[in-house]
Amino acid sequence: MRKIILIVHTSIDGFVAGKRGEFDDFNPSPENLDFICSLTDEADAALMGRVSYQMLQSFWPDARNKPDASESEIKYSNWYNDAQKIVISNSMKENDLHNTTIINGNIADKILQIKKQEGKSILMFGGPTAFQLLNELNLIDEFWVIVYPVMFGQGIPFSPRAMSLKRLKVLTTKQLSNGEIAIKYKSASQ
Repeated sequence: MRKIILIVHTSIDGFVAGKRGEFDDFNPSPENLDFICSLTDEADAALMGRVSYQMLQSFWPDARNKPDASESEIKYSNWYNDAQKIVISNSMKENDLHNTTIINGNIADKILQIKKQEGKSILMFGGPTAFQLLNELNLIDEFWVIVYPVMFGQGIPFSPRAMSLKRLKVLTTKQLSNGEIAIKYKSASQ
């Protein structure tokens, strides 16, 4: 069965973005995107909520064509364009969206069907609402939490509302040059 692997960037105090949804204060290391690209080698699908999809879709499809695109930007852009995109949304419609599936209603069953399909892992990006939903349904197999050495004090929290207790087991860690620490977890019950 395919695994769903969450990738989330967060401040030390648990915010995934600033008050207005901005990411300016994260200050990623030069090798941060290289690290994310290493995760895409084992995945062929991207799962996200509508907001994350619109944000990624506004940049990554054409990023490889920028005259100053780095090798990692080209690699990630190519992966993004080829990956199956799975979007959890009640408002989006599947109108000629390239390689994109919209999921609404009966989400647990639909995600389980996708997990049972042939393929590599599914990388889940960001959005707190989609994360919380799939976490409550116990559909996330592994978590890559990238903690940045910054405290926002306010912003969009990683978990917008209280969740039930879930114990995690650390699988590995990686420190990046600007002080970010990437920590890979899985559920302690697995």
